Amino acid sequence: MPDNLDVRRKRAGFRANHRGTKEMDWLLGKYADATLAGMDDTHLLEFERFISISDPDLQKWLISPELCANTEFSGLIRRIREFHRLGQQ
Repeated sequence: MPDNLDVRRKRAGFRANHRGTKEMDWLLGKYADATLAGMDDTHLLEFERFISISDPDLQKWLISPELCANTEFSGLIRRIREFHRLGQQ
Protein backbone atom coordinates (compact mmCIF):
# COMPACT_ATOMS: atom_id res chain seq x y z
CA MET A 1 0.00 0.00 0.00
CA PRO A 2 1.48 3.39 -0.97
CA ASP A 3 2.37 5.82 1.77
CA ASN A 4 0.79 9.24 2.13
CA LEU A 5 3.79 11.02 0.57
CA ASP A 6 3.54 8.93 -2.60
CA VAL A 7 -0.18 9.65 -2.90
CA ARG A 8 0.42 13.36 -2.42
CA ARG A 9 3.18 13.32 -5.06
CA LYS A 10 0.85 11.64 -7.56
CA ARG A 11 -1.94 14.13 -6.85
CA ALA A 12 0.44 17.07 -7.19
CA GLY A 13 1.80 15.66 -10.44
CA PHE A 14 -1.68 15.27 -11.86
CA ARG A 15 -2.65 18.80 -10.82
CA ALA A 16 0.57 20.26 -12.24
CA ASN A 17 -0.06 18.56 -15.59
CA HIS A 18 -3.76 19.49 -15.77
CA ARG A 19 -3.86 23.21 -15.02
CA GLY A 20 -6.30 24.35 -17.66
CA THR A 21 -3.88 26.15 -19.96
CA LYS A 22 -1.38 24.33 -22.12
CA GLU A 23 1.40 26.73 -21.21
CA MET A 24 1.02 26.16 -17.49
CA ASP A 25 0.45 22.42 -18.00
CA TRP A 26 3.80 22.31 -19.75
CA LEU A 27 5.74 24.59 -17.39
CA LEU A 28 4.51 23.07 -14.14
CA GLY A 29 3.97 19.55 -15.46
CA LYS A 30 7.50 19.10 -16.80
CA TYR A 31 8.95 20.50 -13.59
CA ALA A 32 6.75 18.22 -11.48
CA ASP A 33 7.56 15.14 -13.56
CA ALA A 34 11.28 15.76 -13.09
CA THR A 35 11.31 16.73 -9.41
CA LEU A 36 8.37 15.32 -7.45
CA ALA A 37 9.96 11.95 -6.75
CA GLY A 38 12.80 13.65 -4.90
CA MET A 39 10.69 16.11 -2.92
CA ASP A 40 10.56 15.68 0.81
CA ASP A 41 7.47 16.59 2.81
CA THR A 42 8.48 20.24 3.22
CA HIS A 43 9.13 20.86 -0.49
CA LEU A 44 6.06 18.90 -1.48
CA LEU A 45 3.88 20.97 0.84
CA GLU A 46 5.32 24.15 -0.69
CA PHE A 47 4.61 22.83 -4.21
CA GLU A 48 1.06 21.79 -3.24
CA ARG A 49 0.36 25.29 -1.93
CA PHE A 50 1.94 26.80 -5.03
CA ILE A 51 -0.18 24.84 -7.50
CA SER A 52 -3.34 25.85 -5.65
CA ILE A 53 -2.79 29.43 -6.87
CA SER A 54 -4.57 30.54 -10.05
CA ASP A 55 -2.84 30.20 -13.41
CA PRO A 56 -2.86 33.94 -14.19
CA ASP A 57 -1.00 34.70 -10.96
CA LEU A 58 1.50 31.88 -11.42
CA GLN A 59 2.09 32.86 -15.02
CA LYS A 60 2.78 36.48 -14.01
CA TRP A 61 5.26 35.31 -11.38
CA LEU A 62 7.05 32.96 -13.78
CA ILE A 63 7.33 35.66 -16.44
CA SER A 64 8.22 38.44 -14.00
CA PRO A 65 9.75 36.83 -10.90
CA GLU A 66 10.35 40.22 -9.31
CA LEU A 67 6.59 40.36 -8.67
CA CYS A 68 6.93 37.56 -6.12
CA ALA A 69 10.36 38.47 -4.76
CA ASN A 70 9.08 38.86 -1.21
CA THR A 71 6.72 35.91 -1.10
CA GLU A 72 7.09 32.43 0.32
CA PHE A 73 7.30 31.12 -3.26
CA SER A 74 10.26 33.14 -4.52
CA GLY A 75 12.63 30.17 -4.13
CA LEU A 76 10.28 27.81 -5.93
CA ILE A 77 9.78 30.31 -8.76
CA ARG A 78 13.56 30.57 -9.08
CA ARG A 79 13.93 26.77 -9.20
CA ILE A 80 11.21 26.40 -11.85
CA ARG A 81 12.75 29.19 -13.95
CA GLU A 82 16.20 27.57 -13.63
CA PHE A 83 14.76 24.18 -14.56
CA HIS A 84 13.30 25.64 -17.78
CA ARG A 85 16.31 27.93 -18.33
CA LEU A 86 14.07 30.98 -18.39
CA GLY A 87 15.93 34.25 -18.47
CA GLN A 88 19.18 32.59 -19.49
CA GLN A 89 20.86 33.23 -22.82
